[in-house]
Amino acid sequence: MDAEHHARALLTALDVPETESTKNTPLRWVNALAELTAGLGVDPDRHLLVTFPPEGDDPGMIVVRHVPFISLCEHHMLPFTGTATVGYLPAPGARIVGLSKLARLVREYGARPQVQERLGGQVVKAITDNLDTTGAACVIKAMHSCLTLRGACATGAEMLTSHLVGTFRDVPTARAEFMSLSA
Repeated sequence: MDAEHHARALLTALDVPETESTKNTPLRWVNALAELTAGLGVDPDRHLLVTFPPEGDDPGMIVVRHVPFISLCEHHMLPFTGTATVGYLPAPGARIVGLSKLARLVREYGARPQVQERLGGQVVKAITDNLDTTGAACVIKAMHSCLTLRGACATGAEMLTSHLVGTFRDVPTARAEFMSLSA
């Protein structure tokens, strides 16, 4: 049986009537879920393989703020949306990565059944595994439909997570600078 058949069966089990308007809903739903989970079929780390020569001996902190993403809560299969601020400190003389690559990393790891706590960790791990850095960080702010639309119905509540490694975790001034930039 295909996914559309199962989606139709679930809607039927929930007593959602099939009307002219909802006749194609199972297919649209399956297509939406396929789009929201498209990150399962790719390796986001591949974006970090394209690097550029260093800009001087100390390029300083590299930060991309407010990268939008859409993810699917793996506990409830409801979307959560938000932004991530990603940063890293290249080691002296290390090659750097294009800024769009950091945004692609967030979007593709986000496009999986996911939890926010894991997403930030995956982004930081990808950076530290693929680039020569002294530290990496990711702060995520998101609204979770499973929190705002059902259960607690905490409309407007946001979840904040931070993942800091290396210099961002160990050096208070670097951590403070990154956190001020991510606000």
